[in-house]
Amino acid sequence: MKYNFDEIIDRHGTNSLKWDCRDLLIKLGFTERYDDETIPLFVADMDFACPQPVLDALHRRVEQKMFGYTYHLSDERYINALQRWFKRRQNWDIVPDSVVYSPGTVHALHVAVRAFTKPGDKIIIQRPVYAPFTSVIEKNRRIVANNELINDHNFYRINFNELEDLAKDPKTTMMILCSPHNPVGRIWSPEELKQINDICRKNGIILVSDEIHGDLIRCNAEFYPVANIGDTENIIVCTAINKTFNTAGLHCSNIIIENPDLRKSFQNEMGIQSPSPFAISALIAAYEDGEEWLEQLKAYLDGNFDFLEAFLEKKMPWVRFRKPEGTYIAWLDFSASGLSPDEVHDKIYNKANVFLEDGKLFGAGSEHFQRLCVPTPRKRLEMALERILSAEF
Repeated sequence: MKYNFDEIIDRHGTNSLKWDCRDLLIKLGFTERYDDETIPLFVADMDFACPQPVLDALHRRVEQKMFGYTYHLSDERYINALQRWFKRRQNWDIVPDSVVYSPGTVHALHVAVRAFTKPGDKIIIQRPVYAPFTSVIEKNRRIVANNELINDHNFYRINFNELEDLAKDPKTTMMILCSPHNPVGRIWSPEELKQINDICRKNGIILVSDEIHGDLIRCNAEFYPVANIGDTENIIVCTAINKTFNTAGLHCSNIIIENPDLRKSFQNEMGIQSPSPFAISALIAAYEDGEEWLEQLKAYLDGNFDFLEAFLEKKMPWVRFRKPEGTYIAWLDFSASGLSPDEVHDKIYNKANVFLEDGKLFGAGSEHFQRLCVPTPRKRLEMALERILSAEF
């Protein structure tokens, strides 16, 4: 079927974090203004309807009229759908026993940190990076070891010399990799992934790879799962339907741990977790019948990025932007605007009434950046950009 990603769906009154939690977001200090006219493009979920097969599956589940305790592994379709999806899309053979359900990826990161490190240990991350990477380390009383990415005209590279030095520290016991990287949009090459894992293995470091954006890549791009690169004895991979199919509220992540000893330790730390009946139905439907929707989505996202790039080049050339290889995130550099980060924030959030994410949330050195999520109807994206342009820049 042909999906209409231009459809404007009113999400107010749906308990949406993005559209309904105004007082909370102001209280937490993310913005000073949030009203009926605000355009929120800050959180990584999509303003698009889910694939029709997923909606149909959820309706069928409702018609069963009961939502009791579940055990997803009693339905072989769950693992089979997951296996077939990753084999077909990424040429990745997933062993059924290696799959561990988690209600979310950030939850899984907390579990991994507690299961495989101890207070005072150092954990490598690569800023600028998704803010919860920092919080899962610091809230569990571990120490951030930052392998700062090298920004080369908004193309980011890994500082492998520094990574090797950090890995040699005996207190460094884990690395959390973002792949594709949020917010800079890199898809790490097989050579980069091999070098990362070789360094980790040589130094006895567990590598946790967050790959939940792995399906959301440009139409001409290829994603490389780290599990296909080499030895997986030290590797934990986070996957999910949440980003791919806009089902984050269903809480369905699958953590792939081939090493049975690591898997047992992870499961012992996490305890018993079972997906909701809706998560089970959604995963099976998405992975079995969601491919047509995803391909159309990717084309639409590519169009949004093309539109964003052309708009900035023509009307706001002082904003530096490079189309990401993966994710649906735009990482916008306002450093050439001549304004301070606070002034940029005020113009976008208060004058333009557009809600993005300040770069400072992703680590020191990114204060001049703003993160903008593009998965919204193009008319709304255009309206947001025109507002920002008109905010006396």
